[in-house]
Amino acid sequence: MLQRIREGSSSWGVKIIIGVVILAMALFGAESLLGLFGDDENEVAEVNGESIARQDLEIQVQRAMRSGRVPPEAEDEVRQELLNELITSTLLTQYAEEGGMALSDDQLDEVIVSLPEFQDDEGGFSSERFQQRLSQAGYTPNTFRKELRKDLQRRQLQQGLAMSDFSLSYERERLERLEYQRRSFRYHLLTPDDLEEVPEASDEDIEAYYEANQDAYRRPEQVQLAYVIVDRQRLADNVDVEEQALRDAYAERAEEADRRVSHIMLSLDEHDRAEAEEQLSSLRERIEEGESFADLAQEYSDDSASAQDGGDLGVITPGIFGDSFDDAAFSLEQDEVSGIVETDSGLHLLQVTDIDMPAFEELRDELRQEVAQARVEEQFNDKVQQLIDESFAADDLASVADSVGVPLETSDWVSRDGAEGVLSEPGVMDAAFSDDVLEEGYNSDVIELGNDRHMVVRVVDHRSATTLPLDDVRSEVASAVETQLMREGLRALANSRLDRLRQGESLNIDWQSVERVTRDHDAAPEAVVRGAFRLEVPADEESTYGQVATDESVALIALDSVEEGEVDEQSQGNVAQMAERLRAQAAIQGLSEHLREEATIER
Repeated sequence: MLQRIREGSSSWGVKIIIGVVILAMALFGAESLLGLFGDDENEVAEVNGESIARQDLEIQVQRAMRSGRVPPEAEDEVRQELLNELITSTLLTQYAEEGGMALSDDQLDEVIVSLPEFQDDEGGFSSERFQQRLSQAGYTPNTFRKELRKDLQRRQLQQGLAMSDFSLSYERERLERLEYQRRSFRYHLLTPDDLEEVPEASDEDIEAYYEANQDAYRRPEQVQLAYVIVDRQRLADNVDVEEQALRDAYAERAEEADRRVSHIMLSLDEHDRAEAEEQLSSLRERIEEGESFADLAQEYSDDSASAQDGGDLGVITPGIFGDSFDDAAFSLEQDEVSGIVETDSGLHLLQVTDIDMPAFEELRDELRQEVAQARVEEQFNDKVQQLIDESFAADDLASVADSVGVPLETSDWVSRDGAEGVLSEPGVMDAAFSDDVLEEGYNSDVIELGNDRHMVVRVVDHRSATTLPLDDVRSEVASAVETQLMREGLRALANSRLDRLRQGESLNIDWQSVERVTRDHDAAPEAVVRGAFRLEVPADEESTYGQVATDESVALIALDSVEEGEVDEQSQGNVAQMAERLRAQAAIQGLSEHLREEATIER
């Protein structure tokens, strides 16, 4: 499509189409194009006649991979898990909608503006922060509202199921006793040093492991990129800013800074205007001669509330006391006294006692950046427009970089989910792997990386996903095999020692003792504590034994005693909440399984 637009962009029909597309994207986000040009038939599943688009699945996969919690080799497995989650989510949403669980747009708006993630430092909704957080997470406003609506519907359903279920008192009491139980145990870590010999991977072991785990050594589809960036900060770094400009910028910022103000007020209800003006003029002269503003305010001000504090009004921001008050207060330097100021309350003398503003030297670098960026504003906008105009029809990026006056940069091999730095920012790899850029060989559209950077990418080289030959990954496979053999050896050693312990043999083991701990205690490795709480309760004062694997060892565990937990009112409340969550999870799980059995699902 982009090729036809490039070739025929002078026709009025194409210009009208482009205008509609730009308007739709500006108002509703890029996902509005799906509705504009028809439904996306490239679906990965259909649930009771409702499609799950491949695009929706891939977006979820990309978010999961970019989170850093999923290794690249697990992408296929994650894709299947996320598809199952989307199917379950669709079933639950359908069930909720059939049951009349719905949210109006107004209710949805109320939820959005109340979310702390989108609020500013004063606790109010920030549109800028809203857009920023969505961009970071890979959402547009429309897709976020859609997902949030579905999520809230499912929460309504889950809460309804939880409230319709109940647990018996003996069940809660049993859960309380189990949750706050205390156990005393000993443990000993078996490490590779305890093995008689270090296992080595044979060629047969390596080849067998490689054949069984080829997905772990699959190289994803990758590209090498050329790209250019118009960066406002880079332009600003080359601008010389003189000292006076920094001082002027500091003074301008100081005029808007919050400040602490004291006043002496004479009410026109209690004083004749001429008399009040004369008295304030006299007081101002006395202050200039060295008398204390605070002492005179305490003696003469008609504002009794502030007079007892020397006229102190506290820290003020513009808009509290009116324009004339603000004009005077925010034009004063620290400790300076104003002329006579009139407000609805009367006539005043003002003194600024403190300005909430860092010292000039603390702000020097920030002010330099602010002034420099303002000076390159026009140059920046011109370069961005030039980038838009020239990259659209250019057959390369080098000529565009030369013309715009920015460096041409290149990347090493990168995958959709393996990019770093600027290439990992939202939208960049989506553009690099788009059909127009990857297959047709065009420059990408201009990608906006915030307000201060604009970028265009071009594919220099491309290689398909493939399983790497064994010779290329032999050292990695050998390491994995040796780790596996090491763990098997430690487990075998642990089982051997457990058999001897259970037969009553006393072994020369350096036990680590842990006394009367609860499940969430950190006195031992987490895996060891979990393992101790899985063991059977000792009988007849005999210890029970078990083993558990940790990251680089295997732990022998000897459980010596178990005490019932002490449950107070707060603990009972915590257990009640946990019981509610467990009931809700069980109810949702049961409902999901039932809906899957009854549904028509095509993949």
